[in-house]
Amino acid sequence: MPTVKPPPFAVMLVNLGTPDAPTPSAVRKYLAEFLWDKRVVDVSRPLWWLLLNAIILRVRPGPVAKNYRKVWTEEGSPLLAIGRQQQKGLESLLSDKLGEKIPVFLSMTYGSPSMEEVGREIRKTGAERLLVLPLYPQYSATTTAAVFDRLAASLKPCPHLPEMRFVRDYHQHPAYIRALAQSVRASWEKNQQEPEKLVMSFHGIPQRYARQGDPYPQHCETTARLLAEELGLQEGRWLLTYQSRFGREPWLQPYTDATLEQLGQAKTSSLSVICPGFSADCLETLEEIEEENREIYETAGGQGFSYIPALNANPEHLQLLYELVEQHTQGW
Repeated sequence: MPTVKPPPFAVMLVNLGTPDAPTPSAVRKYLAEFLWDKRVVDVSRPLWWLLLNAIILRVRPGPVAKNYRKVWTEEGSPLLAIGRQQQKGLESLLSDKLGEKIPVFLSMTYGSPSMEEVGREIRKTGAERLLVLPLYPQYSATTTAAVFDRLAASLKPCPHLPEMRFVRDYHQHPAYIRALAQSVRASWEKNQQEPEKLVMSFHGIPQRYARQGDPYPQHCETTARLLAEELGLQEGRWLLTYQSRFGREPWLQPYTDATLEQLGQAKTSSLSVICPGFSADCLETLEEIEEENREIYETAGGQGFSYIPALNANPEHLQLLYELVEQHTQGW
């Protein structure tokens, strides 16, 4: 009986994660795993356990579930649905360009599909080499390093480890900057105008993390500068901001919501917001930016708000992912 030739390698795309359903119980389960990760919240464990279980997991699941219901799709969470599209699109592109099937899998750092589940599926393919590609353009200990930790934990009981390579970041990759610029131009063409301001909103982290050596803000600044240059935007036409802060300590500034309120008060006539750090649209883009921050801006007096969608499964994004795979699998 002929044996099936194993693929030269497999690819694991990794994103943050999502609840299994837009319900308080599902959100509570997801938040319990996500917020307990010391990479995400590095507060003393006994104190944080008390705050998390006595207050946060009692108070936040209801409101968060309500927000998830606003963006939930027939395919489930937008992050998961788009991730599946990215997975299938990259697998198809790799097959077309390399002339053989390279299995691509989607995993989440928190929630499902877990790395253990995906690892079992990868083992079935017979692949002895694995490229791990976290879908975070800018490195942060809170995201990319958390993927590394989770991967190591998932492999701990495994007696047969694959050869592995790990993509740390791609915040200034030319294909990434081109893809972002193309998405901006497409949005402006659709709206038939270039706005007065372009706001580049990245997910925030506590300032303390940056002081301790996390290079994330420098990566965001580089991405923003390169995107502005690619678009030919002069200083004053674009701004870099940080969103999604949590807790009381200072996070990276300027804050997106406060900036949009100020721009609204200044009677800005037109404004676009792009979130370059998000590889797929999710709660933080579709609800926080498209709905909540739009309302802040318009209530303050601003006009002409438009959100530029994440790269999602756009052809330019799939091309970037292909180039990253090609670059990091040389010799395999």
